Amino acid sequence: MIIFKKAADIHNFLATKIKENQSIGFVPTMGALHEGHISLIYKSKAANSLTVCSIFVNPTQFNNPLDFEKYPITIESDIAMLEEAGCDLLFLPSTDEIYPKDFIKINYELGHLETILEGKYRPGHFQGVCMVVERLLRIITCNILYLGQKDYQQCMVIEKMISLRNMNVQLVIAPTIREVDGLAMSSRNRRLSKEERQNAIVIFNSLMNMKSKITNNSIEEIITEANKMISEKGFEVDYVELVDCQLNPLEKTNHKNGIVALIASSINNIRLIDNMTLINPVK
Repeated sequence: MIIFKKAADIHNFLATKIKENQSIGFVPTMGALHEGHISLIYKSKAANSLTVCSIFVNPTQFNNPLDFEKYPITIESDIAMLEEAGCDLLFLPSTDEIYPKDFIKINYELGHLETILEGKYRPGHFQGVCMVVERLLRIITCNILYLGQKDYQQCMVIEKMISLRNMNVQLVIAPTIREVDGLAMSSRNRRLSKEERQNAIVIFNSLMNMKSKITNNSIEEIITEANKMISEKGFEVDYVELVDCQLNPLEKTNHKNGIVALIASSINNIRLIDNMTLINPVK
C-alpha cells in the first residue's frame, strides 16, 4: 500500500492511472477503522482496478469540541488493517492539505436534509461533511465513492452534494455491518464501558421491534415504545423517527416510498446512531 500525505502527489498519481483507463474506488474515513470500513474496501476492490482510502478527522463537522477531542486516533492499527485488506493507496493528509489558506468555503443548499434529525441536533454538521467530501473528491478523482448505510442521512446529504456540484462520481451505499449481537459497528463503540456496551444493543432491538410492528401499529405507538425501551437502558434519546427513504415525512395513506427508522441516543457524552429500512420503496 502506498501512503500519500500531500494532495498534489496523490492527485497527480491518480491522474496517470485515469489516463490508463483504470477504475478507481474511494473509501473516505476518519480512521479508528473497524470491519464496517474494511467491508467497503473489499467492495471497492471487487469492482475497481485501484482502491483508495483516506483517513482525516475533519474538524469542520464537529459541532461539539469535546467529541472532536475524544475522537479515537489509531493510525498504526488502521494502516495494518488496510494493508491486510489489500487497499492500494492511503491518503493521510494534514488539516492544511485539506483546507489550505486559499480554500474558499461555500454554502451547500441542502434543503430539509440539514434541518431534521442529525441536522437539527448538530447544526452546521452537514455543511462540514459536504465541505470535506467535496474537497476529497477534487483531490482523489474516482469512479465510485463507497459509503456505509449506518450514516443514512449523511449518505443522502452527500448524494445531494454530488448532484449540486455536478460531480461525475457514482455513489454506492453499502449495508450496515453489525456486531454479533446486532449493534452497528462504530468507532465510538470503543468508548463505551462494558455495561454501556451491553445496554447499547437496545438500539438494535428497538429497530427490530419497530420492524415487527410497522404493519399493525400506529407510528405514534411504535415511536413511543422505542423511546421507552432506549430510555430504560440509561440512554438519553435525541430522536426516534420514521420517515420515507428520502427522509421526507410519511404519507399516512401511501408508503410507496418506503419507511426507514432512525435513532440517535447518548450515554456519558457518547452518541450512537443507527437506522433500519422497515418497508422497502416500491420500484
